[in-house]
Amino acid sequence: GWIDIRGSIMICDMHVHTEFSCDSDADMIKYYSIGRQRNIDVICFTEHVDYNENDFGYGYYNPVAYFEKLSPIKNSRDLEVLAGLEFSEPHLYNEQLRELAKYPYDFILGSIHWVGDMFPFPETLEKYSADYFYSLYWPEVLEAVTKGGFDSLAHIDFPKRYYKKLIYDEKMIIKIFNIMIEQKIVLEINTSSLRKGLPTLMPDEGLLKLYKQCGGKYVTIGSDSHFENDLGAGIDYAQKIMHRIGLEQVVFRKRIMVIE
Repeated sequence: GWIDIRGSIMICDMHVHTEFSCDSDADMIKYYSIGRQRNIDVICFTEHVDYNENDFGYGYYNPVAYFEKLSPIKNSRDLEVLAGLEFSEPHLYNEQLRELAKYPYDFILGSIHWVGDMFPFPETLEKYSADYFYSLYWPEVLEAVTKGGFDSLAHIDFPKRYYKKLIYDEKMIIKIFNIMIEQKIVLEINTSSLRKGLPTLMPDEGLLKLYKQCGGKYVTIGSDSHFENDLGAGIDYAQKIMHRIGLEQVVFRKRIMVIE
């Protein structure tokens, strides 16, 4: 079910990494105190889960340790803390996703980082054109949303972060958005691109408008922070763009979407 409790716009950072992700040393408790200082309403700790054996994070995530660290701050009154995951290539590791989803997560992000054995490392950028990479990337996104099992699709235009350009076929994107809406998978607005020298959010306004045209209504917003100081970065800007296009911000609690 979906719950609607509208009020004043809340600052919800639904994509945050800590030491439980292979590429972060950030501390949950430090994030929590920074969140209180910055008047952030909701933080969701979404740790990387990677089953591609080529990934640095393969076998890194420990859900038991994660929940142990999370539990003292989980039910705080000052700032809401949610339990989350960022699960890479969920369509390829569906069984592992189902197993992990048995833990009491509030929210699961799905993302595509790897295309076969290719990740947009500098050597990949040298060897393969953006056109080629995107031509393989979009079918993976399509397959991921078709199989589902997660709540929101993270940084839909992920290769843009590395190639510094966006290439897509509108028909393909419309197909992806239609399936997402059917599957009740919402779109993430990811603000990390602004910190990486790009002028637009992930996705940019063009794709957000297309999502809206397809009947998409809801988005989660996340900084994709890997450092305590990036908590909440760019979220106010993302909310302005979201309002301009006519989309609504949601959070997930116990895997149920709530309109904030």
